[in-house]
Amino acid sequence: MNKYNLKSVAKNVLIGEGEQLINAADRISDKMEIACDIITNHNGKIVISGMGKSGLIAQKIAATLCSIGNEAVFLHPAEAVHGDLGIYAPGDPTILISKSGATDEIVRLIPILKEFNSPLIGILGNMNSILSNEMDLVLDASVSKEVDPLAIVPTSSTTLTLAIGDALAAVLMTNKNFNREDFARLHPAGDLGRRLKLKVKDIMQPIDKVAVVDSNDDLRNTVIKMTEKPQGAALVLNSEKILMGIITEGDLRRSLANEIDIDNSKANEVMSTNPIAIKVNSSLSEVISLMEDRESQISVLPVIDQSNICLGLIRIHDIYQTQLL
Repeated sequence: MNKYNLKSVAKNVLIGEGEQLINAADRISDKMEIACDIITNHNGKIVISGMGKSGLIAQKIAATLCSIGNEAVFLHPAEAVHGDLGIYAPGDPTILISKSGATDEIVRLIPILKEFNSPLIGILGNMNSILSNEMDLVLDASVSKEVDPLAIVPTSSTTLTLAIGDALAAVLMTNKNFNREDFARLHPAGDLGRRLKLKVKDIMQPIDKVAVVDSNDDLRNTVIKMTEKPQGAALVLNSEKILMGIITEGDLRRSLANEIDIDNSKANEVMSTNPIAIKVNSSLSEVISLMEDRESQISVLPVIDQSNICLGLIRIHDIYQTQLL
């Protein structure tokens, strides 16, 4: 098999899995509200169970639900009858995952779970199966084919099941108005959590550590100040500390390359007017988007308050250094 064919195999897998997701969308969406009601109307935990590859997907879904503030646990179906059923409280909803809809270890749990009065939500790959008849609600995870070369390896089926779990998580988030602050509170140690929880004011360079010049200052004086306070830029402010412009190291290099006379040039001849600025209480996530989600990335941003008074600047270096802590 040549390299071109190998590329085609990879491409066909991705296309095939995407097609299965699209085909399942209409089958799933109308039942998600019911699943949401079952979960949100119970104050206890959500138990998620599956065997083999389905069990791995179940663990990921449980982790996702926990990450958005839902108490969720994975229950290994074979271990359940050896003591792990102790995690249950009466009425805890259970999500059971099975491609065949006839997984022995799960089928054996059904009578026990009904004794716990556990509402049963099935994510099943076979709608005409033993388990489908025992569920209170079934989310249809059937696929027309697996997309590996042999059409037997769990590929599109596990992807679809995982996506259904993601869809359920999104529905639960929307239903309870879960926001960025909620996410940050649950992820204080992760990179995403830091981006959402930390504010510009927490890591910015304050104005007394930044080169500040007047628009009529000569360029040599600007260069001297930027050398004394090497933050990558000089802020051009008026007498009321309102931001008039910014001069970056890149601006200076371009000006010198054009043979500008630094003794007979003013800051206002080099500065960028109406520069992009960030509010002091903005999150790091907002800063990163403003700096990087653009054709030409920005390495420094002036920081302003609600009255547009300049308070300092923030560098992309400050953000990355924080992420390493």
